[in-house]
Amino acid sequence: MDYRIIKAPTLGTSSLLQRRIDPTLKVDVSQYEAIGLMQGKLCDMVLACDIAEKASGVNVFDIRGNCPQNLIMIAVLGDTASVETALECVALRIADQNKAFLRKGLEVWTWDLLVWQM
Repeated sequence: MDYRIIKAPTLGTSSLLQRRIDPTLKVDVSQYEAIGLMQGKLCDMVLACDIAEKASGVNVFDIRGNCPQNLIMIAVLGDTASVETALECVALRIADQNKAFLRKGLEVWTWDLLVWQM
């Protein structure tokens, strides 16, 4: 997963993102102080959206695009401190979950190997 933060985005940057957000949502990107961008697998982005919104007072939107690798991007919009907090929480939580899955996978693999050797 990739993360980026844009502090005090220019009008051009805001306009670019504005065109890539669903127009029915009626969001004005230029009103936000900071933009956090995250790109990754769909399951990671859904989790990231949930974590970010729960972590701080940010708004999260799907960014439309054409990615041949089925990656998606979300924009985390809010004040600078809230966006930084949200992205930090996402990075830490996903890293913790990945470690937990690896540990569990290793335990299962070790147990399977032990049973196979008997």
